[in-house]
Amino acid sequence: MAKQDMAFPEILDVAALKAKCGFIASAHAESRDPMRQALLSAFRAANLEGREKARKLLLEDGSGLKCAQRISWLQDQLITVLHAFVLNEIFDASHAPAHARIAVAAVGGYGRGTLAPGSDIDLLFLLPLKKGVWAEPAIEFMLYILWDLGFKVGHATRTVDECIRLSRSDMTIRTAILETRLICGSIELADELAARFDEEIVKNTGPDFIAAKLAERDERHRKAGDTRYLVEPNVKEGKGGLRDLHTLFWIAKYFYRVKDSADLIKLGVLSRQEYKLFQKSDDFLWAVRCHMHFLTGKGEERLSFDIQREIAECLGYHDHPGLSAVERFMKHYFLVAKNVGDLTRIFCAALEDQQAKQLPGLTAVFNRFTNRVRKIAGSLEFVDDGGRIALSSPDVFKRDPVNLIRIFHVADINKLEFHPAALKLVTRSLSLITPALRDDEEANRLFIAILTSRRNPELILRRMNEAGVLGRFIPEFGKIVSLMQFNMYHHYTVDEHLLRAVDVLSRVDQGKDEDVHPLAVKLMPGIEDRTALFVAVLLHDVAKGRPEDHSTAGAKVARRLGPRFGLTPKQTETVAWLIEEHLTMSMVAQTRDLNDRKTIVDFAERVQSLDRLKMLMILTVCDIRAVGPGVWNGWKGQLLRTLYYETELMISGGFSEVPRKERAKHAGEVLFNALSDWSQKDRKTYTKLHYQPYLLSVPLEDQLRHAHFIREADKAGRALATMVRTHQFHAITEITVLSPDHPRLLAVIAGACAAAGANIVDAQIFTTSDGRALDTILITREFPVDEDEKRRAANIGKMIEDVLSGARRLPEVIASRSKGRKRNKAFTVTPAVTISNTLSNKFTVIEVECLDRTGLLSEMTAVLSDLSLDIASAHITTFGEKVIDTFYVTDLVGQKVTSESRQSNVAARLKAVMADEADEVRDRMPSGMIAPQQAPRTLAPARKAKAES
Repeated sequence: MAKQDMAFPEILDVAALKAKCGFIASAHAESRDPMRQALLSAFRAANLEGREKARKLLLEDGSGLKCAQRISWLQDQLITVLHAFVLNEIFDASHAPAHARIAVAAVGGYGRGTLAPGSDIDLLFLLPLKKGVWAEPAIEFMLYILWDLGFKVGHATRTVDECIRLSRSDMTIRTAILETRLICGSIELADELAARFDEEIVKNTGPDFIAAKLAERDERHRKAGDTRYLVEPNVKEGKGGLRDLHTLFWIAKYFYRVKDSADLIKLGVLSRQEYKLFQKSDDFLWAVRCHMHFLTGKGEERLSFDIQREIAECLGYHDHPGLSAVERFMKHYFLVAKNVGDLTRIFCAALEDQQAKQLPGLTAVFNRFTNRVRKIAGSLEFVDDGGRIALSSPDVFKRDPVNLIRIFHVADINKLEFHPAALKLVTRSLSLITPALRDDEEANRLFIAILTSRRNPELILRRMNEAGVLGRFIPEFGKIVSLMQFNMYHHYTVDEHLLRAVDVLSRVDQGKDEDVHPLAVKLMPGIEDRTALFVAVLLHDVAKGRPEDHSTAGAKVARRLGPRFGLTPKQTETVAWLIEEHLTMSMVAQTRDLNDRKTIVDFAERVQSLDRLKMLMILTVCDIRAVGPGVWNGWKGQLLRTLYYETELMISGGFSEVPRKERAKHAGEVLFNALSDWSQKDRKTYTKLHYQPYLLSVPLEDQLRHAHFIREADKAGRALATMVRTHQFHAITEITVLSPDHPRLLAVIAGACAAAGANIVDAQIFTTSDGRALDTILITREFPVDEDEKRRAANIGKMIEDVLSGARRLPEVIASRSKGRKRNKAFTVTPAVTISNTLSNKFTVIEVECLDRTGLLSEMTAVLSDLSLDIASAHITTFGEKVIDTFYVTDLVGQKVTSESRQSNVAARLKAVMADEADEVRDRMPSGMIAPQQAPRTLAPARKAKAES
């Protein structure tokens, strides 16, 4: 069992520490407690000073592996000096006979001679068969000193026999002992353990160990999200992280019986270039991990947004056009994670070959019979090796580079997995993907066939991407491989997002997930050009990371690639249009008033044809669903369906041309007739409550519910009332509020919702003819079970009523909600206010974009109210840390805000709110509203309106 042979005297003066310990022993010979305190003080100073030097050296030379080795060496010296002190000065056991001595060994990652600043220290105390009476008390003394120094020590105290016995049954203990390294103490004990472990445990158990370690790795990946492209990756445990590299080393050490990973070159497992990649990946990941621990002051393994910027700075990354320093750093991180995946695949291929060679006679014959190589119909280049595609000869790719694309096509049509040796040779043949191959007609035909396959195109494209083929064959795609976007909205790197979008489209194409997005599944069979849609979905974000707008730049890329892929000019133009407009439908649906006719007219003018509308609808669904878990919900689906159906009606010429006044009169009559079981007086009273906007935009079913709700509140003499309804499929909950009208009503309701932790996505504001407000607030659903959600909504309704009645003070309840919540300091969103009079015929549309926070909507609506603006509807869209809120407003006489000076004032006041600056007018916001009936204020009768016909 080897000791660590590297020394780093610049980290710690070992002789000086020993001398100090000697002085402490003599100075406090008669008093144990002062001796212990002095010892702790000396060791604490040595540890802090040594780690600080290691941190500075990391900033100087940038080597993460060296940093981990320095800290490991420092830890070794502290333990060695402590061990000597305990044996010499505390227990007088320094002259114990060799057969009675203990050994102190490092295990796990520390056993490899590497230690991160915040890592646990895993120790194995080896006891002889005939231990001294001092042995266990000495170990206990050492452990208490280490714990008091603040180290997290994992430890085991065992004999060699116990280590061997436990290793047979416990794979974790077996892995730990595999990496045991003597720190100090009995060399004989350590050597005995190493020899017996090699002979009694390792010998002839390689395949079992490999199977266990790979199964353990798969389970670890599953828990961590099973993708190496999560934008807040776990550097230690995540896919493509340090643990994956360590697993390779454990397997190499166990199966090939090597002590140094460099021996894998001599054995032909890795090429010299691949081994260099192994070292560079290891060093980079260690650098990231060490910086994370130093920055956070703890063993933090998740590379979270709030430390990514600082680590990028520590590692020397700078901003480039189109990419910030942090995005460049994270792209490098994900490329390294991908390299780790490549090394794993190459390594597993070599292992499989080696294991096949080592099979004993009869087993080998049986294995060859059951897994015999079969020909693949129509292919001379590839064979079926036990359900996996393999090469018929090693020079398949050199003979015809098109085979680098063909292998994936053949695997797809024959539903074969990939033999690791085949993928290993694919990765080693990437230099054959030249401009000539990219322009090859057959290669492009095969690629489009893979992309538009009715089987599982995402799986094949993923294999192409992992092997490096996709980025080489389409260099524009190669530029976004491993590219992250520094925000909370996107959960994956750009290439991962695009592959997931293709997977969603493939499932829609196969009629799956109809319960999630029924309209997309219904529209897909009617799509005239599947190929154009699949190409658009694969390429829609291909221009991310450039200085120009990625939708515009992506359309240019599509126009270049279309002819190369063999698309017709019409197909190419369709793909370019879809990419250029791929965000339009989502933004219109989520940030515009879909009851306003001008919204539909403008959108229809951009779309122009039903086929484009269908394709854009499906592309939008794929894009949102592939962003990450929980981003798609029923409410977004409902908004998109509403926009689709309204636009379809307009494009096909079915939009009503009947004057608005007549349509409103007819709607009133329909409501009157629907209340047939009411008295004549009540029917007249409750039908006349509503103005045109209400009658034209609210469905009859909801009008009837509202009529019953208002009548019941009147009968009970309630000035304030709330009503709750849940929509499970739409993933939203509707709260209807009846209240005396007030300029700040929406601000108070929004504040009460914020205080209750409810996320508002939409608000419709109506005024009744008797001076009351009937406001419908839509909030995101939180519970899957209706009963639970109704209870939650009832509590929110109660909070709204309490605040409106003055029973609870709004500033206090918002403050209690905000207390203890971390602000998103990692992100910056430049506040923006856009004021438009062209998006609606009747309203001024105010759109604000900024960093989200608790109570923001309440503050913004309060300011709009202060500015004497009447809010007709509000549409709230959240993209991770960013929020886009859209308000449809008029002045108090129902006119648009046309004055430039007034518009400037509105923008300035809203920007002050977004920047969280003090606002004297806003600070006067009432804590609530007393609810007795009030005389109606002078209002424009229509606060919620569809545009004039």
